Amino acid sequence: MGVTLSRAVQWSSDGDQLENSPLNNDILTEILLFTEDFADRHPQEARIPFSEPFQWKTSLETADFTSDIYDTREESAVSLECDDKGRPLLQLSPPAITVHSFYHLSNLLQLNKDKKLKEVWACLEVNREPMKKIFGPISPTIHEGKLFSILHQLDEKLLSIAVRPITREGRLSPAAVNTEVDLLKKFCGTGENRVLKSVRYTSDYVFSNGCRSPPWRQMDGEICSLIIEACDTEPTLFITCSTSEVFLNEVRKLINGEGGENSYMTKSEVYKDIVTLLKNKSPHFASAADEQDFAIQDVPSAKKILHVETVDVEETGQTLKSYDHEEKNVPEKARQQLALNNPGSRKNKLEPSLKWKNLGLTSSYDEVEEKARRSRESKKILEYSTKSPASENQKKANFSGSSLPGCQSSQKIKSPGGADDFSESSSEEEEDEEQHERRAEIPTDLPSEYWQIQKLVKYLKGANQTATVIVLCALRDFNLVQETCQLAIRDVGGLEVLINLLDTDDIRCKIGSLKILKEISCNSQIRQTIADLGGLQTMVSILDSPVKELKCLAAETIANVAKFRRARRTVRWYGGIKRLVELLDCVPDGVSLSAEQERDAEVARCGALALWSCSKSTRNKESIRQAGGIPLLARLLKSSQKNMLIPVVGTLQECASEKSYRIAIQTEGMIEDLVLPYTLNYTFLWHCIKGCAEDKHTRDLVRQYDGLKPLVMLLNEAENKQLLAATTGAIWKCSISLENVAKFQEYKALEILVGLLKVQPEEVLVNVVGALGECAQISENLATIRKSGGIQPLVNLLSGTNQALLVNVTRAVGACATDPDNMAIIDRLDGVRLLWSLLKNPNPDVQASAAWAICPCIENAKDAGEMVRSFVGGLELIVNLLKSQNKDVLASVCAAIAKIAKDVENLAVITDHGVVPMLANLTNNGDDKLRRYLAEAIACCCTWGSNCVSFGEAGAVAPLVHYLHSKDPLVHQATARALFELSKDPNNCITMHENGVVKLLLIMIGSTDVILQEAAASCVANIRCLALANDKAKNG
Repeated sequence: MGVTLSRAVQWSSDGDQLENSPLNNDILTEILLFTEDFADRHPQEARIPFSEPFQWKTSLETADFTSDIYDTREESAVSLECDDKGRPLLQLSPPAITVHSFYHLSNLLQLNKDKKLKEVWACLEVNREPMKKIFGPISPTIHEGKLFSILHQLDEKLLSIAVRPITREGRLSPAAVNTEVDLLKKFCGTGENRVLKSVRYTSDYVFSNGCRSPPWRQMDGEICSLIIEACDTEPTLFITCSTSEVFLNEVRKLINGEGGENSYMTKSEVYKDIVTLLKNKSPHFASAADEQDFAIQDVPSAKKILHVETVDVEETGQTLKSYDHEEKNVPEKARQQLALNNPGSRKNKLEPSLKWKNLGLTSSYDEVEEKARRSRESKKILEYSTKSPASENQKKANFSGSSLPGCQSSQKIKSPGGADDFSESSSEEEEDEEQHERRAEIPTDLPSEYWQIQKLVKYLKGANQTATVIVLCALRDFNLVQETCQLAIRDVGGLEVLINLLDTDDIRCKIGSLKILKEISCNSQIRQTIADLGGLQTMVSILDSPVKELKCLAAETIANVAKFRRARRTVRWYGGIKRLVELLDCVPDGVSLSAEQERDAEVARCGALALWSCSKSTRNKESIRQAGGIPLLARLLKSSQKNMLIPVVGTLQECASEKSYRIAIQTEGMIEDLVLPYTLNYTFLWHCIKGCAEDKHTRDLVRQYDGLKPLVMLLNEAENKQLLAATTGAIWKCSISLENVAKFQEYKALEILVGLLKVQPEEVLVNVVGALGECAQISENLATIRKSGGIQPLVNLLSGTNQALLVNVTRAVGACATDPDNMAIIDRLDGVRLLWSLLKNPNPDVQASAAWAICPCIENAKDAGEMVRSFVGGLELIVNLLKSQNKDVLASVCAAIAKIAKDVENLAVITDHGVVPMLANLTNNGDDKLRRYLAEAIACCCTWGSNCVSFGEAGAVAPLVHYLHSKDPLVHQATARALFELSKDPNNCITMHENGVVKLLLIMIGSTDVILQEAAASCVANIRCLALANDKAKNG
């Protein structure tokens, strides 16, 4: 109700009264229907007292309170029921009334037979922030969480009502925007002629009215939000399309006491459509649009669209009523409703995304009740009064919804995560996105176990405690690892029953239920259903149980379920990370452990398993660290038990991708424990070392603790591919340090690595080639690689498609090409042509790595000029890469052009291809790496024809002078050489002098770098000669 009353309800101009408008009538009627039935539908939540009472002036009299739950004295009436402070939950002193709970609000409306809507009107006109009055300034407690969920569902329903007139107003429509976006997508791509890089929506979910913005933003007329990457604008354009305009927005976070949500603030002028906005913001798009006669002529305007349906509760799945009685026995009708919600049975209708399902936007209405409700609504609006809902409809709706995924998950709206709860997917790079369940029809030839399990589950629904335990034991006798048995439990509604059993007080029932859930949660469909039914929340609460067996089973089940993003987020929201970290506090090893200590160690092992699954989330990694998990993991790492080490090291392996963890791993002294030559599970150990070895200090520690020799020894375990991938990955990262490379030389690691270049999985090849590329930085190793027969397999890998492998192999080939003997083999194997062909690869990392590799190939080839000219279109290709937006690509291409330009014929060709103006356009940049190689390219290109003059005319001279302010001496050297070549043109000398180059060059003349000295002195000499010639001309 909070969002709707603050944003959707229409107030009078003075803001004191509600307007008598159709929209307000619709919203208040919905609130009336909800409140009137609340005590019957949710008796427990109705009794929860408000933090502050609702107070308003009522039309009721004392005589109207005829029920025996009220005490009437003279002109006042009070409820017999009081709160914990002794205050009556309802108090009437006409006309003032004070109400403290939904139970009495519901009774009050039933007492007021003729003016119910006016009563709601008067109440909400005074109590404008009902959510704050109900729950107070702090977040709802666990006891109030279900009430909050129910009210949140009502708010979503009210928002959908408020949105109905939005899409009928304004000039733009969802269809028009969608058509325009589809047309723009056709002009995206990666080629040279692309108009845009990408166009995408911020939300993939489409409401029934065609809008993509959430209902609370549709109320403001928003249709959707877009993220557009143009070819020449930085940063990315965030665009909002509304019914009246299109504009750029500024995305930021609003954080308040109860959490937050994205706020889209207008950042630009408004435009009539997306194309007009892009033409104003992107010159590249505007020019391309003019050249291609690009116009949105086929977009249907709002005038052509006769009707656009509004967001309907049946389509969006928004629900007003939540049937939340948590019963163990699940009626057949609930299971039928679950089957109706199955995506497989609604093939032609758009289903809400799982995030929207989590928000409670899943419908629990059936068609009969909805039609009856709408009929009552329209009648009550006309009469300005209402009648009690039909008892028949009440009976129809009175069933347990604990089995409905939408209902359970919707109860978990209020999360302690704060404003960042719904932004997790943008921060996680992982492959295990949850898949929509595809439930096939049950075949008729199922094994007998399927039907036996279904029969047992039916007994389970109506059994007492003893019978329940017996049935659970019988279920465990089946092979629950078999998928048929798992799906049998799910299909008959057994998951709902098993999860509800976790809320009972019987320890045996909880243990039996968790043992079954632990087994069947290995199935991906079962995992998602458990998350939909709210099972994770219950398991997290069980982690506080004093029964250690329950803790173990709950943690192991969480470890199985938390294999996808939504489940991991749920665990974090409900405090699961902190509880799991607390389970790690035990004595990991010892000479003799008592039975109690052994149970504690088992609890810690199960907690580590769950943290391993949860640690795939970036935010969960941070939560583990904040909860104090690192010291506890370090202590458990000293254990010699394999079953303890595997989850502990697995968790550290996942977390080592974060810099804060790598530092903590060093400070806690875990490197020594990681590199000790255990005879246990090396795979996870070396995967963890690979992640940590990004840091130089960690690489040094691995060497100091003699961890390199075990790594080399493990290279002989070629049959175990998983272990081989972990080992080679650790060697690759460790070989970044030259001191470690020397050790690998001593242990003969290069010869073994070369032998692994054949018939290995790509994951292993990426690591092996990466390690060879690092080792090849030492000249002594180049001969070792050649003598071991490594050149040919490396060249053969250049024709692959794996992008990470191509980046590493081009770097390794380039390093090998620095040796003339190796270069002869590469040339004979046509390796340079393969490198050149990789310049066409769309991946900028591959392009840059290939261009860097080409540089030593040109430098060490016998007839480099002729070799380069033999590549048809090769020179044009490399010149065109100067249009790239990637600075590493630009730097590598400039370096390659500097090598190419040393051959006069090739320099003439690239000059014809327009290399001079392209290089000149790059001079205004602040990247020292690019500056260095750009200056070298300019220096080499000045030696042909009038290129020196052309650079001056293109405005390249003045920016080059400013390069001398850089702190990088290599930039100084390359710039001085370029300025010397450019100073051979008098006009360039004048430009240099005007920009103060003489003073800077005089400092460079005193440098210890001979090349820099000579270039600076030569440039100053040219400027001086021009000045003397000018003086001589003036003085005759």
